[in-house]
Amino acid sequence: MKKHLNHPIFKTISEEAQKLNIESFVIGGFVRDIFLKRPSKDVDILVLGNGVDFATAVAKRVGLEKRLAVFKNFGTAMLKLDDLEVEFVGARKESYRSNSRKPIVEEGTLQDDQNRRDFTINAMAIRLNDGSTFGELVDPFNGIIDLEYKTIRTPLDPDITYSDDPLRMMRAIRFATQLNFTIEEKSLNAIIQNKERIKIVSSERITDELNKIILSKKPSIGFNLLFDTGLLELIFPQMVALQGVETINGRSHKDNFYHTLEVLDNICRSTDDLWLRWAAILHDIAKPATKRYDQQHGWTFHGHEDKGARMVPKIFRQLKLPLNEKMKFVEKMVLLHLRPIVIAQEIVTDSAVRRLLFDAGEDIDSLMKLCHADVTTKNEFKIKKYKRNFELVQQKLKDVEERDKMRNWQPPVTGTDIMTMFQLPAGREVGILKNLVREAILEGEIKNDREEALNFIVQKGVEMGFIVYDRAPAPVDEENKKEA
Repeated sequence: MKKHLNHPIFKTISEEAQKLNIESFVIGGFVRDIFLKRPSKDVDILVLGNGVDFATAVAKRVGLEKRLAVFKNFGTAMLKLDDLEVEFVGARKESYRSNSRKPIVEEGTLQDDQNRRDFTINAMAIRLNDGSTFGELVDPFNGIIDLEYKTIRTPLDPDITYSDDPLRMMRAIRFATQLNFTIEEKSLNAIIQNKERIKIVSSERITDELNKIILSKKPSIGFNLLFDTGLLELIFPQMVALQGVETINGRSHKDNFYHTLEVLDNICRSTDDLWLRWAAILHDIAKPATKRYDQQHGWTFHGHEDKGARMVPKIFRQLKLPLNEKMKFVEKMVLLHLRPIVIAQEIVTDSAVRRLLFDAGEDIDSLMKLCHADVTTKNEFKIKKYKRNFELVQQKLKDVEERDKMRNWQPPVTGTDIMTMFQLPAGREVGILKNLVREAILEGEIKNDREEALNFIVQKGVEMGFIVYDRAPAPVDEENKKEA
């Protein structure tokens, strides 16, 4: 293991531990990632003694006292190097109360500390003390074997481990998803038995783990585990409501839960954007609420895109997700996700494309990714048809955008222009004229050009009985003015 401890900080820690006559170890994720051949920038240092005092001594030794952050309430300290974040803590043992996942902490031994770890693969330690034992692996729970067999297992009784700290249930599923590991059967059953305990965990901590699952290569692994263990029903019931197939008169609809997981996995192949992945999760979230059976057409979900967009803020508040432009982006994607598909199924008119560009703005590329991901049919003929139509839509988007500049469209005539032209106060009439200009441009009646828009406004204003007092001038081109 010595070859993996070639960073100078490990030698410094070893020498300082020898000087102070205390035992030190690197433990947890850094050790695990050595065997997984994954780079790791986070190093956990465990000492049999006071972790903060030891961290202070190490920081002083390397002249980086100003980079040391001490968290006295937690008994930890963080030393930030250029390429690593090194956290120091003293070995401890923990006991829990039934109504809280915050442990009662006492000073402990290496064995106590390894016992309290969440999984065997995170309980491995490497000795750092100078001498013959430097680099020696301490693996009392055979974590290295669990890595080899790709197994998530707790060091001690999983029933106690998950009951003590229910967030570990989410972490088990997160690691299984990220690493494509299997949760050991006894451990999986313990999660099912202890699922209700997740209620004592804050929404913020749960969502943090959920986002890590969503950002993994194949999030459906995690969502299937969350569903099968019953955790998803407790933390995100709206998604569970998508599951199931109803049949009437031999006509069935698809299972929208598993369809959503397919869409999510699909979009993960083209983007790492967490919020576009959330849009994939929520794109059909209102289908249960809008599901109807029609004798002629079968199952319908009319308006699910509009109702789904209106559900987004409530879900974001529930899950403690940000209520800012990220939420607005997801709302927009859910609201518009059918539009390119509808256009692809019909004759693609310039007007329809202009409206799509106008409504999607800078997010048009993200919307097209979502629409591509939403095609989950296994019918080869339909796949080829959708692909051909999408290519047609994308070419139209490109052509119309180059010609009409509709992305992030700003009206060429403002409300102030209109008020000046007709000596009107701000009000309904100004809004009507602004809407007429917008519709004329979107329908292709006039170009997205100020001069044409001004002429159009004069004509419509006169038709509405207004008098033209002062025709608004074209804006001054400051660059050309300077050159002149």
